[in-house]
Amino acid sequence: MNESTESQKREADSESKEDGVASKKVKIESSVMGSDENGVNQLTFHIEADAAEDKGSRHAMEDAWVLLPDASLDYPGNLRCAHFAIYDGHGGRLAAEYAQKHLHGNVLSAGLPRELLDIKTAKRSILDGFRKTDESLLQESSEGGWQDGATAVCVWVLGQKVFVANVGDAKAVLARSTVTDGSQNHSDGVQALKAIVLTREHKPIFPQERSRIQKAGGFVSSDGRLQGRLEVSRAFGDRQLKKVGVTATPDIYSFDLTDRVHFIILGCDGLWGVFGPSDAVDFVRKLLNEGLPVTSISRRLVREAVRERRCKDNCTAIVIVFKRN
Repeated sequence: MNESTESQKREADSESKEDGVASKKVKIESSVMGSDENGVNQLTFHIEADAAEDKGSRHAMEDAWVLLPDASLDYPGNLRCAHFAIYDGHGGRLAAEYAQKHLHGNVLSAGLPRELLDIKTAKRSILDGFRKTDESLLQESSEGGWQDGATAVCVWVLGQKVFVANVGDAKAVLARSTVTDGSQNHSDGVQALKAIVLTREHKPIFPQERSRIQKAGGFVSSDGRLQGRLEVSRAFGDRQLKKVGVTATPDIYSFDLTDRVHFIILGCDGLWGVFGPSDAVDFVRKLLNEGLPVTSISRRLVREAVRERRCKDNCTAIVIVFKRN
């Protein structure tokens, strides 16, 4: 075992609240090794991640989020594992909290690789973990008499591979440089970053989603809502709508960590309702270049969304920064 790839020094549990925006910073100094074409290790990264939230003008906060710098839990292994997620509840917070507590453990128990990375096995484990979480959530909601649901956007970092999974309209956006040597810069001398949306929204009006809903006996109303009620077509929970096409089957995307990868922004639909992907990447990039810590950046991102851009919804964001050593 290479000591440099396994040693971890965590600076966690740093919580703060300013102007109603709550945040929590996790600094992960676990290295991620990269290899050149000859298999020679040449890149190491550490990760800094932070979550911030604001309930906006809503009566209550229905979002939940996860920051797990060491997400192995009861499944230790040589392969480094970190997990980050946002669950955006609707109709209540119970489904979001249930997924927050159980999804990652279900993904691990489904066989998420812990010794040697296998992409197919990892994706199958994520699919199985989503399915198991939704099945057990539905059973508990039936017993408890509650019917709310939750969308989700999740990230797992396994070694030098990143997996992103989502259901609903929460999004993950990657900031990636267009070149590896930093030769392509903005006029201010800062390297240009491209915003890449890593997730696909699941809306009832989209053809693939509408087809599934109609085959299940459901309908999409003129305002784009499933059964005239729900604005998304995939989510955890929503017990009464599962029989008409709502599913918790996620889309999954994976990519390698390279020196072109700078950061990922996870956000609920409240954030993306007032921020475009490129706009959000430019906002975070500017603050990183000013030397602000990640905990301040996530808080400023949420504050900008709610206070300046008038986001009325709950607003939650996680900023995950990959720093080359």
